[in-house]
Amino acid sequence: MSEVIEALLRALKTLLHPRMLALVLWPMIAALLLWSSVGWFFWDDWVSSASTLVARTEVDDFLMRWELNAVASTLIILLVLSLLMPVVLVTALLIAALFAMPLMVRHVAARDFPGLEARDGASFAGSVWNAIVSVVVFGVLWVVTLPLWLLGPLAVVIPIALSAYLNQRLFRYDALGEHASKQEFEQVLERSGNRLYVLGALAGLLHYVPLLNLFSPIYTGLAFIHFCLAELRELRLEQGVMPAVLRS
Repeated sequence: MSEVIEALLRALKTLLHPRMLALVLWPMIAALLLWSSVGWFFWDDWVSSASTLVARTEVDDFLMRWELNAVASTLIILLVLSLLMPVVLVTALLIAALFAMPLMVRHVAARDFPGLEARDGASFAGSVWNAIVSVVVFGVLWVVTLPLWLLGPLAVVIPIALSAYLNQRLFRYDALGEHASKQEFEQVLERSGNRLYVLGALAGLLHYVPLLNLFSPIYTGLAFIHFCLAELRELRLEQGVMPAVLRS
C-alpha cells in the first residue's frame, strides 16, 4: 500500500502548485451555484416532500405532542440539506473529472512522468460515458443501502465504501486516458487490485470534512493521476518498453 500513500503525498504537493490552486475551488463552487439555482425554483417542493416523509414517522408525533413546531421545521430543513449535499459533492466530482482532469493529467505528466508516452486510449465521449455509468451505479447503491445507514457502525462504513467505489470508478479512466492503450488500461486495473479502492476510500474521507471538501474533488483527481500513471510506468518498465533510467 506504499504506492497509495505516495500518491496521496504527491497529490498534496501538486495541489500546492499555482496552476492547480487556480483550479481547486471551481468544481465545488460551480456545483454549489448550480444546485443553489435549482433550489431557488424547487425549494418549496423539496421541503414539502420532506415534510410528508417526516410526518409518517414517530419523530413527528413526538414533536407535535410537545408543540415543538420550530424544531420540526428545522429538522425538515436539515433533512433536505443532508440529502442535497451528496448531490452537490457528486456534481463537483463530475465537473472535476470531465473538465479539470485533462489539464491536471498534462500538468502531472509533464512534471513527474516526462518519459511516459501518450497513447490516447480514451476519448471525451468515453469519459462522459464512464461518468454516467459511475454516477448511476453510485446512485443505485446509495438508494439501496440507505436503510442500512441506521444500523450503527454501518452509517460510517457505507458512505466511505460508496465514496471508494465512486472515486476509483470515476477518476481511473481519465487518469489513464491520455497515456494508456486500451490493453494497458485493463492491465493497470488488474495489477492495481484493491489499491484503487483503498485510494478512493482514503481520498473520499475528505468529502465529509467541512472546508476540506472544497478541495477534495481536485485533490482526489490528482491522487488518482499520480497512482495510475506510476502504475502504467511500472507496467511498461516490466515489459521493457521504457528505459529503466526513467524510474523515479
